[in-house]
Amino acid sequence: MSENIIDFSDVEGKDVFTKKGSYCGKVKDVELNLGKFAVRAVVVAAEPGSYLAQKVGGSKNVVIPYNMVQSIDDIIIISDFQTSDVGENEE
Repeated sequence: MSENIIDFSDVEGKDVFTKKGSYCGKVKDVELNLGKFAVRAVVVAAEPGSYLAQKVGGSKNVVIPYNMVQSIDDIIIISDFQTSDVGENEE
């Protein structure tokens, strides 16, 4: 996907949703690959109660690889994803 983003303020604070419509949070930052002059990832602030916060266990900043970004417009849409339950005790 090729996007021409002129300024960081074009994406900062935009709402992020999964392709299925689950709310994830807001864009907090972007990671750049300066060697390739490309965006490497978007950092999403997972808001309490959001789909992303439930997946990662609370309100945190989550790095989403840019190849998961499906669309950037008034909102940002990312691919759906799965997480594994790491660190939970099995009884």
